[in-house]
Amino acid sequence: MSGLSSVAGSSYATDDQVTSEGVAVELPVAGFVMRIGSALIDAAISIGVFIASVIASIYLLFGRSDAVTGAATILIIIVSFVAVPIVQETLLRGRTVGKLIFGLRTVRDDGGPIRFRHALTRGLVGFIEGWMLMGLPMVLSEMIDSKSRRLGDFTAGTYVITERRSMTLPPPPQMPPRLEAWARTADIATLPGGLSIAVRQYLGRFATMTPAAREQTGSGLLSAVLEYVSPPPPIGSPREAVLAAVLAERRRRDLDRLARDRAVRERLISPDPLQPRTRA
Repeated sequence: MSGLSSVAGSSYATDDQVTSEGVAVELPVAGFVMRIGSALIDAAISIGVFIASVIASIYLLFGRSDAVTGAATILIIIVSFVAVPIVQETLLRGRTVGKLIFGLRTVRDDGGPIRFRHALTRGLVGFIEGWMLMGLPMVLSEMIDSKSRRLGDFTAGTYVITERRSMTLPPPPQMPPRLEAWARTADIATLPGGLSIAVRQYLGRFATMTPAAREQTGSGLLSAVLEYVSPPPPIGSPREAVLAAVLAERRRRDLDRLARDRAVRERLISPDPLQPRTRA
């Protein structure tokens, strides 16, 4: 279930791990004004490509048949208003020139980078809603939807975020002493990024949530986390303590692994002669 939270007056998109009261993966959603500004710049680029192509075709196709001229006109329209934004979003990983200027990027609904098929869907639908329908459906959809999505976003399963606003997370949870022995010996797989962040946010906002929200959100998160843990925690362990123990132990193991990897690299790879040495 998707949701929204508001942090410091800003709206944040959430991934599918969110279940209640703003416990969400916080990716900052691009605002309506920024999206419109970005779209206007991209529209100007497409119009510029169209005009330049028309001028070039007048010289190249002068005296040709009406059929050739008509085919060239259709090709110019497709390239200018469909292919140009698709190529930009594909090569720039969800960005266009307008998005680069405003610091925006298109991502999938799960927060991951888009692929060609997403850019293709957005480009085709965008041509219809942006050019054939004069942008009216696009503006209405972005004004109404909580993630400022247009019809192309709904079709492609994407939305636009701003990269000039950082994502904030609460401090990492501490290991509950009563569960330390169990966590040290348990088999704890790496949690998906969205689930791990959702648990951290749940623990960080636990004290401010209503009892009903704690129960609903905590039960869902615990069920999801225990799929990556074996054996289960001792019977009667508090839900929030189990979640904190899993995250704390997983973090400890990851830090240990990174330290071991760094030690191996330092032992096998000679120091970079261009890297300045720090004095003790």
